[in-house]
Amino acid sequence: MDPRNRFNNQRRGYNRPPQEPSEFFEKVVQVNRVSKKTKGGDKRSLSVLVVVGDKKGRVGVGLGKAADVQSAVRKATAYAKKHLFAVPLKNNRTIPHSIFVKLGAAKVMMKPASEGIGVIAGGAVRVVMEAAGIKDIISKVLGTSNQASNVYASLEALKQLKPFVKRGDK
Repeated sequence: MDPRNRFNNQRRGYNRPPQEPSEFFEKVVQVNRVSKKTKGGDKRSLSVLVVVGDKKGRVGVGLGKAADVQSAVRKATAYAKKHLFAVPLKNNRTIPHSIFVKLGAAKVMMKPASEGIGVIAGGAVRVVMEAAGIKDIISKVLGTSNQASNVYASLEALKQLKPFVKRGDK
């Protein structure tokens, strides 16, 4: 092996040990290029919105900002993992009751669905439901098409859910 190639391969990441699979489901929802005017010129960076969940009833969201995408994703993922919260589930498949949430311009409506229906939800809300481990739900996003707003509204709806209690239990 050519010794010069060895260093190039290390720099490119070919010789890195494979990463162990994470217990969390991570999905990048939005990548935005943002810039700030300074005395020295434009300062450009990227902001990334990431949804993290364990697919067993815990979900969180993080917003990371850095000069490159990888660093921004790492920051957003770390924030989301720190701020996970539990979602009450009915039979480990769906939500316990219907809910409607308005957060800013975003309006999200969610209804429990019977077993086998699947996740009927738009892009940003679907990612949140999959990360939370919700397998059957009917959802509709109204108001805005801003993915970040819709993610935060769907998280707020999940936070407002009350746990499911069977009739005989008290």
